[in-house]
Amino acid sequence: MAHAVDQLERAGYLQRRPNPQDGRSRLVFLTERGAAANTAGNATEQRGAELTSPEEVEQLRSLLHRLLTRIGDADPEARERLAMI
Repeated sequence: MAHAVDQLERAGYLQRRPNPQDGRSRLVFLTERGAAANTAGNATEQRGAELTSPEEVEQLRSLLHRLLTRIGDADPEARERLAMI
């Protein structure tokens, strides 16, 4: 999880700030870029939901999971990169 947050922070989608209630921790916030990406993603998801059924969405998720598993099985380096997704 920390690696994913690091990547999103480097890409400008998230920002870490000190926790005012606990100086040992930091809180994560969306940047303007992250909020825009979130809005666009929600709109895309909504449009997809209008065009497909819940069963089709689940079928797509299942197929993509199977594909990623097979890629990881065939290429150990790819498996490491995929684990970060």
